[in-house]
Amino acid sequence: MFVPELRPWRAARPHVVRIGNAVRPRLARAARIVRPRLAHVAATAKPQAARLARAARPQLARITKAGPQARSWQYTAGAATAGLALTAVVVSAVGPWDSSGQRTAERDRAAALQRPGGTDHGRPDDSSGRSDSSDASGTSGTSDTAAGAPRPAPSAASVLTALGGAAQAGAAVKSAPGTLPSGAGLTGVLGPLLGDPALGAQHAAAVVDVATGKRLYGAGAGRALTPASTTKIATAVAALSAMGGEHRFTTRAVLEPDTRELVLVGGGDPTLTARADARGWASLRTLAASTAAALKKRGLTRVTLSYDTTLYAGSRIHPIGVNPNLAPVTALSADEGRTDDSDSGPAARVDDPAADATATFGALLEAAGVTTTSPGPSKATTRAQSLATVTSPPLTALVERMLTNSDNDIAEALARQTAVATGVRADFAGGGKAVHAQLKKLGLPMAGARFKDGSGLDRQDRLTANLLTALLVEAGDPRRPDLRPVLTGLPVAGFTGTLTSRYTDGAAGVVRAKTGTLSGVNTLAGTVVDQDGRLLAFALMAGGTTDPGAAQAALDRAATALAGCGCR
Repeated sequence: MFVPELRPWRAARPHVVRIGNAVRPRLARAARIVRPRLAHVAATAKPQAARLARAARPQLARITKAGPQARSWQYTAGAATAGLALTAVVVSAVGPWDSSGQRTAERDRAAALQRPGGTDHGRPDDSSGRSDSSDASGTSGTSDTAAGAPRPAPSAASVLTALGGAAQAGAAVKSAPGTLPSGAGLTGVLGPLLGDPALGAQHAAAVVDVATGKRLYGAGAGRALTPASTTKIATAVAALSAMGGEHRFTTRAVLEPDTRELVLVGGGDPTLTARADARGWASLRTLAASTAAALKKRGLTRVTLSYDTTLYAGSRIHPIGVNPNLAPVTALSADEGRTDDSDSGPAARVDDPAADATATFGALLEAAGVTTTSPGPSKATTRAQSLATVTSPPLTALVERMLTNSDNDIAEALARQTAVATGVRADFAGGGKAVHAQLKKLGLPMAGARFKDGSGLDRQDRLTANLLTALLVEAGDPRRPDLRPVLTGLPVAGFTGTLTSRYTDGAAGVVRAKTGTLSGVNTLAGTVVDQDGRLLAFALMAGGTTDPGAAQAALDRAATALAGCGCR
């Protein structure tokens, strides 16, 4: 049956009604194109998805190398086929993507108001091997057989144009309940799928229309369950609302003038790197080179080296104990304390990331001609003179990396940084308290919510499907472009992050979602475009599962079903 609205406090949204009237003709046209494409993808899923994934990943890698310093809109998670690219046309009318699937930050208005040509998916030129850009008509000068690639997607209006522009004369369609999936339709599709025994004894689900904020389906949606890594969605919203998307974290090298003590001051940047290729993240090598130059300018070639991690408080060890999924949480670390070359996923970590990073910093200084002592902990005084600094990319980039890779180190750092920004003690408890307070301040449904950490590794965390979908709707609100990275950071089914190897059976490129997995817990929350072109937010939660692979597959089938039905 039809379920009442999730958020009555958002019932009167005249701005959203105007948006709906403006974009619905676009959605209807696009949906007519997309529907047969979705059916075709489902029919030819496995071999097609494998081939497309191979075609897409080199392009994704090439674009990502531009680096996060260049701002978050440069991260691209485009679909690799004409059908999936046409699906992105639907999304461009209601979400933060252009016709290539690019993550377009609404804060960059000048760029967002452009109407870019179709994307060529990295197809090489026949003669030179370089990528060509297509013209506004969506045609390309490259051979149809080049790399076996499809033609570029046709141009589509940018996000701001679609949301704020006037509708074409005579084309406006008044909002009507019939344009939304019905509760009965969703129940008929999702009910049997969510009753799969693989989802365990406890499960909850909610589906909400992003444009209107109306809840369309709910099953135990108010039940507070262990959310696992979908907690990161809440952490992201809290951090962005507390600090703003342009906020950056600074690592400093300061000199105590009386004692010649050089202090490396941690600013809580979880993405600081000591690797030769910084890939746009803040570089410890750059900091060391600048620091050495500043010291020599003062006639100093020998210093006492120490480090300051006092920005954070409390225990560095997560309640789960030492674990390859998370380094000890400290305000100073390089490469997340990893002992290998990985930049995501489980890995062995050093025992003391701050001491390790400072030792590396000292070795870099030594190579630059500055002799140092073995480092130890300290606290910079107010008299300390700043010698050099490096800053992280904007918070938008960190949020996207956290969500795409399910990065626990970034998540715990952002929870603590939210505590710092709001004047709360920056430990595990304080981070959870700060996240809860920020979400409550936004007016979100917090009944039953409990945050013991920022990553979701703590089994005592509790969220509801109501809250998860409300967070996604909030991030999609055109009046809150500051929260848009919460949507753009979601992994893309079949292509990026934790969904790279999932959804090979039909919804690749259409579902975007954050995964969550602990022993006995499987969750999935994100967005999907249905066959009628509606952008839906969904949250699926399961507890008491015994086979993680089977539970994961059951959740994926439910999300795929949302993409494949109009459900009216």
